[in-house]
Amino acid sequence: MAKLSTDELLDAFKEMTLIELSEFVKQFEDVFGVTAAAPVAVAAAPAAGGAGGEAAEEEASDEVDVILESAGEKKIQVIKEVRTLTSLGLKEAKELVEAAPKAVLEKVTKDAAAKAKEALEGAGASVTVK
Repeated sequence: MAKLSTDELLDAFKEMTLIELSEFVKQFEDVFGVTAAAPVAVAAAPAAGGAGGEAAEEEASDEVDVILESAGEKKIQVIKEVRTLTSLGLKEAKELVEAAPKAVLEKVTKDAAAKAKEALEGAGASVTVK
């Protein structure tokens, strides 16, 4: 199989729909055992404050899930924050927010989960970390 250059890969991605690209990312994560959402979550909320009491309870496990309980009154800001934290497109992020309670991030580090929780709560959502 011929090796593709970075430009050729980007051209191939440009031809894909958001759903196809999202499915590609999920399959890439499965094949290589990585998570694309965790580094984005760490970079997305660097100005967030300290973690709440729930974060201290979660120190028993290495990986946690960030669950959106409800979007609150500022649904548009919550959708924007979900898009920032994940690789989801606008439609997928909106569906996730409207389907609450729903996991936004799964099996992420406690630090990444705390930062994601702070960012989502700052946007007006109610969030739990499990």
